Amino acid sequence: MTEMIEIPDVEGDWEPATELQAGGRNPARQASMFQSAAWPLRSLALLSVDLDAVARRLKLTIETSWDGHGSVRAAFFVLDGTDFVVTHHEGDPPGTHVWTRKGGPADPATRAGSLLAALSVGPEAVSYSTWGAGTDLAHMPDAWWRGRSKPEWSRQDIWEAFKTRPGMYVGGVSFGAVVGFLNGYDTASEGALLDGFQEWLATKLGYGWNLVYWALAEKMIFPDGRPEEPWSPETEKHAATELIRLLDEFFDHLANDPKDRP
Repeated sequence: MTEMIEIPDVEGDWEPATELQAGGRNPARQASMFQSAAWPLRSLALLSVDLDAVARRLKLTIETSWDGHGSVRAAFFVLDGTDFVVTHHEGDPPGTHVWTRKGGPADPATRAGSLLAALSVGPEAVSYSTWGAGTDLAHMPDAWWRGRSKPEWSRQDIWEAFKTRPGMYVGGVSFGAVVGFLNGYDTASEGALLDGFQEWLATKLGYGWNLVYWALAEKMIFPDGRPEEPWSPETEKHAATELIRLLDEFFDHLANDPKDRP
């Protein structure tokens, strides 16, 4: 059985989450199960904390209903602009399931981080997650799989797969094809993939703040000047490989220097 994590009691000046008012201290604002019935939900995490302790901390009102997995206790609320649902099904092992509304620009780890901060607990409280850390799919409670046909890939999973086998994503591996894929993925993630990459390249070069990232990458890949077109297959592959390497280096930089994260 997963060891349960204690949650601090509610802050003294936090009002109930059901009391919507400007300037309130409680970071959570509750919505009723009836109001939120149409939300399409996505599994986010299973926390090693008691649902009643979560409700006490955030001053939530727990509602009771049922679904295909039996009786369920739940609370719907908004925190840092994200719609959350915390649940526990009767008969499940101790713990609190966390769900979010599908869509939105924030990645799963960021969303979970907002909730953990409000609960005043650390990542050790995360038993399972959709973004990889702490996930043990062999022991998922049945309720975890509601509405999911397969585990979701995190952005890290997608990047690892792309940089290892880019041809699976872009067909013929060329500099332009890789740029097109990165631009499309960046648009789909609402700017989360390439945020800060152009500035990082310009800083490494010492110039080019007004240039797009692929132009800056070309200058780093070809320090003696851009080859004349059409490029040979070997040159295309070299440029594509180096662009992927530069982006991977940028991600490592963000991981090692939290102050530079967008």
